Amino acid sequence: KHFDAVIWEGDSSTRSIQLPFSPDLVWIKSRDAAYFNYLYDTYRGAGNELFTNETNAASDVANTLTAFNENGFSLGTNNGQNANNDEYVAWCWKAGGAAVSNGNGSITSSVSANTDAGFSIVSYTGNLTAGATVGHGLTSAPELIMVKARDFSQTWHVKHSSIGNNTDSLSLDTTAAGINYNAWNNTAPTSSVFSLGPINGTNKSGNDYIA
Repeated sequence: KHFDAVIWEGDSSTRSIQLPFSPDLVWIKSRDAAYFNYLYDTYRGAGNELFTNETNAASDVANTLTAFNENGFSLGTNNGQNANNDEYVAWCWKAGGAAVSNGNGSITSSVSANTDAGFSIVSYTGNLTAGATVGHGLTSAPELIMVKARDFSQTWHVKHSSIGNNTDSLSLDTTAAGINYNAWNNTAPTSSVFSLGPINGTNKSGNDYIA
């Protein structure tokens, strides 16, 4: 109902990949070729890519993931998702569909939340303020938070409940050990919000983020 993994062999033609639900986050990776990890979500829209192995800003690319469907998603002919004879996997999550405004934090966010599964997609604009908070739309404190700047190049920041609040960040795009960047203001998330420190990685003033 809430998550599925699906594999396919690419054929360099437009096609649909079937799932038992309409996904809100799709993470695609080639299994036998050195292509990037591609992330797409319904808030940013089909074709708007982020890469877990790079710091790049989000960008729209044609012929990649071209649509989110009622029962899956559609692909174009781009090699990263559908090269002929290459093998692929996608991990797919169901959030809450169209995002709604969330005013629980000091920063108003846009949230697509699936409270049954404990999964949400959150968009917000930073303010470079220590202790700023962002509503996540869930009903309990999230155990894993991943944040990426959408409109400028910046490393991924990852918080997990097992590493505490001092060594507070891991990164998807490097092999570095965890370090305290003050990405989360040394504060654990609550059942309604997560906290941000005054750093560019998670809270640059006027810039957009996806979590």
